[in-house]
Amino acid sequence: MRVVIRAAVVTAALVLAAFGGGLAWISQPIGWAPSAAPVERIDPRRLEAHVRMLAETAAPRHWKRQDNLDRAAAYVGAQLAEAGARVTEQVYAVEGAGRYRNVIGSFGAEGGERVVVGAHYDVAGPLPGADDNASGVAGLLELARLLGAGTPAGRVDLVAFTLEEPPYYDTPSMGSHVHAAALRRDGVAVRGMIALEMIGYFSDEPDSQRLPYSILKVVYPSTANFIAVIGRLGETRLTRRVKRAMQGAMTLGVYSMNAPTWVPGIDFSDHRSYWAHAYPAVMVTDTAFYRNDRYHTSRDTPDTLDYRRMAEVVRGVHRAVLMLAN
Repeated sequence: MRVVIRAAVVTAALVLAAFGGGLAWISQPIGWAPSAAPVERIDPRRLEAHVRMLAETAAPRHWKRQDNLDRAAAYVGAQLAEAGARVTEQVYAVEGAGRYRNVIGSFGAEGGERVVVGAHYDVAGPLPGADDNASGVAGLLELARLLGAGTPAGRVDLVAFTLEEPPYYDTPSMGSHVHAAALRRDGVAVRGMIALEMIGYFSDEPDSQRLPYSILKVVYPSTANFIAVIGRLGETRLTRRVKRAMQGAMTLGVYSMNAPTWVPGIDFSDHRSYWAHAYPAVMVTDTAFYRNDRYHTSRDTPDTLDYRRMAEVVRGVHRAVLMLAN
């Protein structure tokens, strides 16, 4: 009987160890990394102004409204240039639809390895798309302002993508797919890509955060007051580095997940295009439809975003970009 009990205890311990190890592998539980470097100030009002321009003045920004997409692209290009970026456009044709453009702002060295940060400026239909994804583009533009104030040692490309949303999602016409394919074709080395996908919606209400599987409640909060860094299995190093850098620059909670792409939402943005071309990439996100029930609706408006917390996210991403570039 003692042998049976001992075997049962050992088996239970092994199961618990495997379970705990699996959750640790997914969640990458690393602590806050203090830093002596100065934390840059970002005016939340600037973020709001960018969001309102895209979600109100240039709306709607879906694939059938090339006039508004071009208006948004022109605004992004002007803001990048004002920040001191070398601005170029990647124009491409979509059969039966027309011509679309990615807008690229480059900082640092002319060549060599680079860091890519991107956000899509199109919307899924005739919707305002404030969180999805004017918030990501606003973050990109304020990141440009920070990079322009102090040139990074390595090259950093900030890219505003078009056609991330249906009907071109997960097709060769997706703007990020076009960009990643061009980098691979030209033999460009990418240290890491960060996709900014919905970074403006937060809540302090209990149970405001949903998760793809209930078991994940063991390691992730039930309150939607944090930002997430999402990577795929096998690329935990990049996730850890980005997460640690962000934690060192902000008080907002930072959680991460490295999981298989069959987990819903893991590859639901432009980072998937870089994975498809064998580049390391992560997504920085407020978790989209796992917390924001305004996702892909007319209620996704500028008034629903938290620009103070958005500013923290941009500070964190800026620190991560400098870490990768330098």
